[in-house]
Amino acid sequence: MTFTLPEGLAPEVYPLAWLVGTWEGSGELSYPGVPASAFRQRVEFDHDGGPYLTYRSDITLMGPDGEEGQVWQVESGFWRVAPSVPEGVELQDFQHPLEVVLTEASGVLSAYMGAVGNGRVDLATRFVASTESGPEVRGATRMYGNVNGELMWAWDLAAFGQELQSYAAARMSRVESPTEA
Repeated sequence: MTFTLPEGLAPEVYPLAWLVGTWEGSGELSYPGVPASAFRQRVEFDHDGGPYLTYRSDITLMGPDGEEGQVWQVESGFWRVAPSVPEGVELQDFQHPLEVVLTEASGVLSAYMGAVGNGRVDLATRFVASTESGPEVRGATRMYGNVNGELMWAWDLAAFGQELQSYAAARMSRVESPTEA
């Protein structure tokens, strides 16, 4: 299958071009103090020609019979390839530095740094802030990977007095590509 760059995509974000589109799938979340739950996730990566991608993710819990349940998490943000590698960070071949800013409806704002290359994104928080009523989150890591055309996603979290550990993971398929948008 031939990959085509999305029309109008800024050259600065070419390393992220494989993410552009809409992805849907299912996963599971499990964390101390949070009941294990199956969920559905929809992720949209889009662009408006600027040197960044826009991002939105919606997670909805699944009921016992597979029906849609409550909305668990909604977040949005911006992804951009950083203009330079931060001091003290070493990248592997074909990797580019990445900066991501996310806001969650629950009242959490996170800034991540990481790398993109070879169909994989690795991110770790630089800082996390919460509103007064937002959850207490100290840090997180995320991984996105293109495996045989599917988007694999994993989120580790340090929150609620717990050390960094697995929180959620999902497997998604592309449901809308940039040429269909």
